[in-house]
Amino acid sequence: MRNAAGSVTPRATKLQAALSDPAEPEDSGPLRALRLGISNFMAKDRIDMSAMARQLDINRATLYRWVGSRDQFLVEMIWHLTATSLGRLDRECEATGPDRIIDVTIDFADEVIGNPGMKHWLATEGESAMSLLTRAGSGYQPRLIAWVEESIERQVDAGNMALPEGVEPHELAYVIERVMGGYIYLDLITGDEPDARRAEPLLRMLLRSTELA
Repeated sequence: MRNAAGSVTPRATKLQAALSDPAEPEDSGPLRALRLGISNFMAKDRIDMSAMARQLDINRATLYRWVGSRDQFLVEMIWHLTATSLGRLDRECEATGPDRIIDVTIDFADEVIGNPGMKHWLATEGESAMSLLTRAGSGYQPRLIAWVEESIERQVDAGNMALPEGVEPHELAYVIERVMGGYIYLDLITGDEPDARRAEPLLRMLLRSTELA
Protein backbone atom coordinates (compact mmCIF):
# COMPACT_ATOMS: atom_id res chain seq x y z
CA MET A 1 0.00 0.00 0.00
CA ARG A 2 1.29 3.49 -0.88
CA ASN A 3 0.44 6.74 0.84
CA ALA A 4 -0.27 10.10 -0.78
CA ALA A 5 3.44 10.84 -1.03
CA GLY A 6 3.99 7.65 -2.99
CA SER A 7 5.97 5.80 -0.32
CA VAL A 8 5.04 2.37 0.93
CA THR A 9 2.90 2.34 4.07
CA PRO A 10 3.52 -0.78 6.21
CA ARG A 11 0.48 -3.00 6.62
CA ALA A 12 -1.02 -2.92 10.12
CA THR A 13 0.29 -5.72 12.32
CA LYS A 14 -1.53 -7.98 14.75
CA LEU A 15 0.33 -6.20 17.53
CA GLN A 16 -1.10 -2.84 16.46
CA ALA A 17 -4.58 -4.36 16.35
CA ALA A 18 -4.07 -5.89 19.80
CA LEU A 19 -2.93 -2.59 21.31
CA SER A 20 -5.99 -0.80 19.94
CA ASP A 21 -8.43 -3.42 21.27
CA PRO A 22 -9.26 -3.07 24.99
CA ALA A 23 -10.67 -6.61 24.94
CA GLU A 24 -7.39 -8.17 23.78
CA PRO A 25 -6.32 -10.82 26.32
CA GLU A 26 -3.12 -9.91 28.17
CA ASP A 27 -1.67 -13.33 27.36
CA SER A 28 -2.24 -13.04 23.60
CA GLY A 29 0.80 -13.75 21.45
CA PRO A 30 1.36 -10.19 20.16
CA LEU A 31 1.17 -8.68 23.66
CA ARG A 32 3.51 -11.34 25.06
CA ALA A 33 5.95 -10.47 22.28
CA LEU A 34 5.67 -6.78 23.18
CA ARG A 35 6.37 -7.39 26.86
CA LEU A 36 9.36 -9.58 26.03
CA GLY A 37 10.70 -7.00 23.60
CA ILE A 38 10.40 -4.22 26.18
CA SER A 39 12.09 -6.39 28.80
CA ASN A 40 14.99 -7.14 26.46
CA PHE A 41 15.21 -3.50 25.35
CA MET A 42 15.35 -2.18 28.90
CA ALA A 43 18.00 -4.79 29.73
CA LYS A 44 20.06 -3.25 26.89
CA ASP A 45 19.84 -6.40 24.79
CA ARG A 46 19.65 -6.13 21.01
CA ILE A 47 16.20 -6.90 19.64
CA ASP A 48 16.94 -10.22 17.94
CA MET A 49 13.88 -11.71 16.26
CA SER A 50 15.29 -15.24 16.14
CA ALA A 51 16.17 -15.15 19.84
CA MET A 52 12.75 -13.71 20.70
CA ALA A 53 10.99 -16.47 18.76
CA ARG A 54 12.93 -19.07 20.76
CA GLN A 55 12.09 -17.30 24.03
CA LEU A 56 8.41 -17.30 23.08
CA ASP A 57 8.62 -20.94 21.91
CA ILE A 58 7.35 -20.11 18.44
CA ASN A 59 8.92 -20.00 14.98
CA ARG A 60 10.12 -16.78 13.38
CA ALA A 61 7.32 -16.80 10.80
CA THR A 62 4.74 -16.66 13.58
CA LEU A 63 6.59 -13.82 15.32
CA TYR A 64 6.70 -11.84 12.06
CA ARG A 65 2.96 -12.43 11.58
CA TRP A 66 2.38 -11.02 15.05
CA VAL A 67 4.62 -7.97 15.00
CA GLY A 68 5.76 -7.36 11.42
CA SER A 69 9.40 -6.73 10.56
CA ARG A 70 12.07 -5.93 13.15
CA ASP A 71 11.80 -2.24 12.24
CA GLN A 72 8.01 -2.29 12.60
CA PHE A 73 8.32 -4.01 15.97
CA LEU A 74 10.92 -1.52 17.20
CA VAL A 75 8.73 1.43 16.19
CA GLU A 76 5.64 -0.06 17.85
CA MET A 77 7.57 -0.90 20.99
CA ILE A 78 9.16 2.58 21.24
CA TRP A 79 5.82 4.25 20.54
CA HIS A 80 4.15 2.16 23.27
CA LEU A 81 6.82 3.29 25.74
CA THR A 82 6.47 6.87 24.49
CA ALA A 83 2.68 6.98 24.76
CA THR A 84 2.81 5.44 28.25
CA SER A 85 5.37 8.01 29.41
CA LEU A 86 3.57 10.98 27.84
CA GLY A 87 0.23 9.91 29.27
CA ARG A 88 1.66 9.64 32.78
CA LEU A 89 3.49 12.97 32.55
CA ASP A 90 0.35 14.67 31.24
CA ARG A 91 -1.74 13.28 34.13
CA GLU A 92 0.86 14.41 36.68
CA CYS A 93 1.30 17.92 35.24
CA GLU A 94 -0.61 20.66 37.08
CA ALA A 95 0.33 23.54 34.77
CA THR A 96 -1.94 24.86 32.05
CA GLY A 97 -1.48 26.66 28.73
CA PRO A 98 1.99 26.93 27.20
CA ASP A 99 3.60 26.03 30.56
CA ARG A 100 1.90 22.63 30.39
CA ILE A 101 3.16 21.97 26.85
CA ILE A 102 6.69 22.96 27.86
CA ASP A 103 6.74 21.02 31.15
CA VAL A 104 5.51 17.78 29.60
CA THR A 105 7.84 18.15 26.62
CA ILE A 106 10.95 18.77 28.73
CA ASP A 107 10.12 16.06 31.28
CA PHE A 108 9.53 13.57 28.47
CA ALA A 109 12.83 14.47 26.81
CA ASP A 110 14.57 14.00 30.17
CA GLU A 111 13.08 10.52 30.49
CA VAL A 112 14.12 9.55 26.97
CA ILE A 113 17.69 10.76 27.55
CA GLY A 114 17.92 8.82 30.82
CA ASN A 115 16.26 5.63 29.56
CA PRO A 116 18.88 2.82 29.58
CA GLY A 117 17.32 1.02 26.64
CA MET A 118 17.19 4.17 24.50
CA LYS A 119 20.76 5.11 25.41
CA HIS A 120 22.00 1.67 24.40
CA TRP A 121 19.95 1.54 21.19
CA LEU A 122 21.09 4.99 20.05
CA ALA A 123 24.70 4.17 20.95
CA THR A 124 24.76 0.85 19.09
CA GLU A 125 22.34 1.46 16.20
CA GLY A 126 22.41 5.25 16.00
CA GLU A 127 21.89 5.74 12.26
CA SER A 128 19.09 3.20 11.85
CA ALA A 129 17.50 4.25 15.16
CA MET A 130 17.45 7.90 14.10
CA SER A 131 15.90 6.92 10.78
CA LEU A 132 13.08 5.05 12.50
CA LEU A 133 12.49 7.87 14.97
CA THR A 134 12.48 10.73 12.46
CA ARG A 135 11.30 9.26 9.12
CA ALA A 136 7.60 9.87 8.55
CA GLY A 137 7.09 6.53 6.85
CA SER A 138 8.19 4.55 9.89
CA GLY A 139 5.11 5.68 11.82
CA TYR A 140 6.78 7.00 14.98
CA GLN A 141 7.27 10.71 14.31
CA PRO A 142 3.74 11.34 12.94
CA ARG A 143 2.20 9.86 16.09
CA LEU A 144 4.45 11.94 18.35
CA ILE A 145 3.59 15.12 16.46
CA ALA A 146 -0.11 14.21 16.60
CA TRP A 147 0.12 13.73 20.38
CA VAL A 148 1.68 17.18 20.83
CA GLU A 149 -0.88 18.68 18.43
CA GLU A 150 -3.76 17.24 20.44
CA SER A 151 -2.23 18.63 23.64
CA ILE A 152 -2.06 22.08 22.07
CA GLU A 153 -5.65 21.84 20.84
CA ARG A 154 -6.88 20.85 24.31
CA GLN A 155 -5.22 23.90 25.84
CA VAL A 156 -6.61 26.19 23.13
CA ASP A 157 -10.11 24.72 23.49
CA ALA A 158 -9.92 25.15 27.27
CA GLY A 159 -9.08 28.84 26.81
CA ASN A 160 -5.62 28.43 28.34
CA MET A 161 -3.68 29.59 25.28
CA ALA A 162 -4.33 31.21 21.92
CA LEU A 163 -2.41 30.67 18.70
CA PRO A 164 -1.38 33.71 16.65
CA GLU A 165 -3.18 34.21 13.36
CA GLY A 166 -1.83 31.90 10.69
CA VAL A 167 -0.29 29.41 13.13
CA GLU A 168 -1.88 25.97 12.99
CA PRO A 169 -1.63 23.46 15.87
CA HIS A 170 -0.02 20.86 13.61
CA GLU A 171 2.75 23.23 12.48
CA LEU A 172 3.47 24.32 16.05
CA ALA A 173 3.52 20.69 17.18
CA TYR A 174 5.99 19.84 14.41
CA VAL A 175 8.38 22.62 15.48
CA ILE A 176 8.13 21.61 19.15
CA GLU A 177 8.89 17.99 18.24
CA ARG A 178 11.86 19.04 16.14
CA VAL A 179 13.29 21.21 18.93
CA MET A 180 12.78 18.42 21.46
CA GLY A 181 14.35 15.80 19.20
CA GLY A 182 17.31 18.03 18.45
CA TYR A 183 18.30 18.05 22.12
CA ILE A 184 17.47 14.38 22.77
CA TYR A 185 19.76 13.26 19.94
CA LEU A 186 22.35 16.00 20.45
CA ASP A 187 25.27 13.58 20.74
CA LEU A 188 24.44 11.99 17.39
CA ILE A 189 24.00 15.39 15.70
CA THR A 190 26.81 17.50 17.17
CA GLY A 191 28.67 15.21 19.56
CA ASP A 192 27.48 17.21 22.60
CA GLU A 193 25.89 15.62 25.64
CA PRO A 194 22.09 15.35 25.30
CA ASP A 195 20.41 17.96 27.51
CA ALA A 196 16.65 18.51 27.50
CA ARG A 197 16.92 21.61 29.69
CA ARG A 198 18.77 23.48 26.93
CA ALA A 199 15.56 23.34 24.91
CA GLU A 200 13.44 25.02 27.59
CA PRO A 201 14.31 28.69 26.89
CA LEU A 202 13.80 28.08 23.16
CA LEU A 203 10.38 26.54 23.75
CA ARG A 204 9.42 29.42 26.06
CA MET A 205 10.46 31.91 23.38
CA LEU A 206 8.51 29.93 20.77
CA LEU A 207 5.34 29.74 22.86
CA ARG A 208 5.48 33.25 24.33
CA SER A 209 3.05 34.53 21.70
CA THR A 210 0.45 31.94 22.75
CA GLU A 211 0.17 33.28 26.32
CA LEU A 212 -3.07 34.97 27.25
CA ALA A 213 -2.92 38.59 28.40
